[in-house]
Amino acid sequence: MKQFKKIVCLVLIFSLTFIFSGCGEEDSFKNWNKCDSLDQLTSYVSKVTNTTSSDFIPIEDRIAVFDMDGTLCGELFPEYLEYLLLAYRCLDDPNYQADDDLKNVATLIRESGKNYKTPKVDNFDLVHGRAQAKAFAGLTPSEFISYVKDFLQLDAVGFQNMKYADSLYKPMIDVVKYLVKHQFTCYVVSGSDRMICRAVVCDQLDLPEKQVIGMDVNLVATHQGDKDGLNYQFNSGGEDELVRGDELIIKNLKMNKVQQIVQEIGKQPVLSFGNSSGDVSMHEYTITNNKYKALAFMLIADDNERDHADLEETAKRKASWEEHNYVIISMKNDFKTIYGANVIMTE
Repeated sequence: MKQFKKIVCLVLIFSLTFIFSGCGEEDSFKNWNKCDSLDQLTSYVSKVTNTTSSDFIPIEDRIAVFDMDGTLCGELFPEYLEYLLLAYRCLDDPNYQADDDLKNVATLIRESGKNYKTPKVDNFDLVHGRAQAKAFAGLTPSEFISYVKDFLQLDAVGFQNMKYADSLYKPMIDVVKYLVKHQFTCYVVSGSDRMICRAVVCDQLDLPEKQVIGMDVNLVATHQGDKDGLNYQFNSGGEDELVRGDELIIKNLKMNKVQQIVQEIGKQPVLSFGNSSGDVSMHEYTITNNKYKALAFMLIADDNERDHADLEETAKRKASWEEHNYVIISMKNDFKTIYGANVIMTE
């Protein structure tokens, strides 16, 4: 009889565990519709976290990498967040006087963004990166991050009831939290300034700053002048502060993302999430010659009712991503909400 009761108790415990764990899985994706992309993700996670599965991945190797702009947050109106920040700094901030070169870059950003078009300047990624380094030179890292957070509290152009700080896609927040719950280490690997990314994502995604990789500018001591760091001793007595310099070190796009992943993470990711050609190298590095089962996801901006989208460009991207056998995430079909029920697109 005792043995029978013990078996009944074990069965009951197992049943309750199954029920509650199932409920928890359901709750993890409250901002999603039922869809193939989500099924592929959850099926993958179920396999690689099951110790009896041939696809099992040890916790220390469960590395997931996410692009930021267009993957974790909006990018299509009128431009990337970091572009908007530079335009605000150079054209609108009453406390900053930009020179003519900076104003020209900022004006180009603002005008080109009206038509969803990348500025018609060769190597504009580098042009912007160098301009941004110059525009914020002299700020300490904490001052710069505070500046970014203040900017993020401005009302987002093109939407009602949304600030730039709210521009993270709620379904993708679900994905990051779901993976963390299953003991994945999630990194943001973005072409945007590393410190901007920290200001945007760390609090909302509950990620530590060390798990954010992005564009970098040089950091210098306030009294360092033109001396190389090898020829200057930081003064710990209080005379020096660490500030942003005016030189671009790396624009973290395309192959540079792979380089930074190898240097800063030191392991090949098993999951990669992106939305553009700037993420293809990261995807290919993730899924090529990986000793573990690996997947790459591409989010497509195909919803022009709840968000600003260039549907012609999106169709081209989708066709390309399907040829690469990436898992497609459709904002229109897969996302139950994008920014929240109260946010309305206005332009």
